[in-house]
Amino acid sequence: MQADKPQPIAIVTGASRSRGIGAAICRALAAMQIDIFFTTWNTHDKMLYTTEENNAQQLLSELRALGVRAASMEADLSLPQTAPAIMNEVEKQLGPASILINNAAHDPLDIPFEQIDAQILDAYYAVNMRGTMLLSIEFARRFAQASGGRIINLTSGQGVGAMPGKLPYVATKGALEAFTVTLAAEVARKGITVNAVDPGPTDTGWLSADPILKKTLEEQAPFGRVGLPEDAARLIAFLASEASAWITGQIIHSRGGF
Repeated sequence: MQADKPQPIAIVTGASRSRGIGAAICRALAAMQIDIFFTTWNTHDKMLYTTEENNAQQLLSELRALGVRAASMEADLSLPQTAPAIMNEVEKQLGPASILINNAAHDPLDIPFEQIDAQILDAYYAVNMRGTMLLSIEFARRFAQASGGRIINLTSGQGVGAMPGKLPYVATKGALEAFTVTLAAEVARKGITVNAVDPGPTDTGWLSADPILKKTLEEQAPFGRVGLPEDAARLIAFLASEASAWITGQIIHSRGGF
């Protein structure tokens, strides 16, 4: 008789905001009866979204109402010790994770190239590259199932066109795409797939402050709208499922035609 498969447990980083992609991913995975452990870092979000309070308790309640176990923690991914701390906490509260969604990113403001210095670059590098890479490596190191491991990274549109004002962001996200391809080859023997998703322009609340930009993007969009967090979450839920087992090392541009 075949042993029952363990209950899938997913780690989702960067789920501080109810309208964010991270929260949408949590909801989509919970609807698939996957237990959820998510991280928040309100210090970063308060720099951009001053009106929204800590969303962790509300999201925990939503997920548990869908019939799954859910837990969370505040996690500063810029610190080298955060990766093992996250893995220790998820194992303590829920058990060994089989899915990792690297959604958290550092991208506070547009920065003209003349203003970029070492401190700014280091802040982007610490989260978008080092933090994501260390967590992915720690996840893969601890993964002990025969198959079914998933690492899914969130990237951006830096590979399809210029993004003025975003040099540190696009540089670190570009590095994450390269990391995705080679990590996929290295961890395949452990039964883990690794992919990255570029969701294109997605309205997580930031467009509300710039109605002119929103109108411009909508006029350019083939479907007449920008992306929603749920659009990205549906693709990520598929990549986290058993149906995606033959897809790895891919950068998927799910941009609604942008």
